[in-house]
Amino acid sequence: MPEVLISRPIHQLAPLLQKKEISPLELFDAAIERIHQLQPKLNSFITITEEQGRRAATEAESEIRKGQYRGPLHGIPISIKDLFATRGVRTTAGSKILAKWIPDYDATAVARLHRAGMVLVGKTHMHEFAYGVTNDNPHYGPARNPWDPSRVPGGSSGGSAAAVASSQCAASLGSDSGGSIRTPAAVCGVVGLKPTYGRVSRWGAIPLAWTLDHVGPLTKSVEDAAIMLAAMAGPEANDPSASSRPLPDYRKEIHESIRGLRLGVPRQYFFQHVDPEIERLVSAAIRQLESLGATHVEVEIPDLENCSAMEAHITLAEATSYHEPYLRKQADDYGPGVRTNLEAGRYLLATDYVKSQRARTLLQRNFNEALQHADVIVSPTLPALPPRVGEVWVQSGDLREHVIDAFLRFNIPYDLTGLPAISVPCGFSSAGLPIGLQIAGRAFEEATILKVALAYERSTSWHLARPALE
Repeated sequence: MPEVLISRPIHQLAPLLQKKEISPLELFDAAIERIHQLQPKLNSFITITEEQGRRAATEAESEIRKGQYRGPLHGIPISIKDLFATRGVRTTAGSKILAKWIPDYDATAVARLHRAGMVLVGKTHMHEFAYGVTNDNPHYGPARNPWDPSRVPGGSSGGSAAAVASSQCAASLGSDSGGSIRTPAAVCGVVGLKPTYGRVSRWGAIPLAWTLDHVGPLTKSVEDAAIMLAAMAGPEANDPSASSRPLPDYRKEIHESIRGLRLGVPRQYFFQHVDPEIERLVSAAIRQLESLGATHVEVEIPDLENCSAMEAHITLAEATSYHEPYLRKQADDYGPGVRTNLEAGRYLLATDYVKSQRARTLLQRNFNEALQHADVIVSPTLPALPPRVGEVWVQSGDLREHVIDAFLRFNIPYDLTGLPAISVPCGFSSAGLPIGLQIAGRAFEEATILKVALAYERSTSWHLARPALE
């Protein structure tokens, strides 16, 4: 089958499957062939579920032939970040510690994707226990960026973004505690949506930091992100943090006009210490949205400079709390970077953790105030381009900084506040590396940020570009 078919987004593939113009088995075989072709080059997967996936594709084909079409994810090849429990499929969290764990249950998001008819092609590579931004994993080797395999794909959902960008699957499920969906989406040139905290249940996902963890999709298009969100969102009895708010009709609402919608542009913080190429392309994207009828509003958000310390305190405390049993028994099985962070969490003062949690409330107030004057907030997703595998320093305009600091800086405010945010492709650097535009909004107003993202996507062609990997 031509590779062009598996390169298409879900919203184009679904009608072909429903009309029986293509079959789930054909699509699955194309995905598996692509995975085997690219695994040596990109290392996007930890586990390939060829046997289970073929059974699911066969079942989907039978159901569709009988007129039992479930919806737009029925028969679609999808991958799952190896952080989510998958019944009967190894779930490692990118670690040596869980290398042999085979859950007897599915995470809520996974179960809902199965219910919608997805065909699982594999579990994607990730930074160990989601505790990092490069996906350079000491146990499973580094995952690589499809636009330049010498560079990192971002993290911690780097394998998911690389798999989607290189058409090894149509979409993937990721998690985001400090940018782990949006960072790899930006550097791999795909769409990454972090919904509002609690919009998609975290149940069955191995935690990094309980109060920061979000679950969301990585896709080829904005409409695909809406499709995935609609399938996964909703309350979960086992997860008290999961919201019971009614779900909007995302696919309907995102097609509405953005005329008159206010774009909040925070020049302070979000446009400081930024690679000039990134700033130029993001500014061009904002002008493009204005040409579609949106209006430009300058906004100020106080106290953003405290976000890094707040996120560090919360993550250190919550991650170490979860990992304490493993640290007591299997400390040597962690990679050195993750173990250092977890050991450091043992020495964090409880007062620092509490102060940071209280400061989150003030940060939420500041964002809510800004969002009274704007409908969305737009900015770069990242201030720097991805480094080469093994490198840890990047140049963010006039600032040379550690890749962790750079890749977290513009993302963590939305994990701390729980507000929804999406990264969409908005161009390429002179070196041919993708650049992301971040659009954030009010709590539970995913439809609004998706609407803005879709308007931009439809007026440009960046999302149509595919890496040359043949």
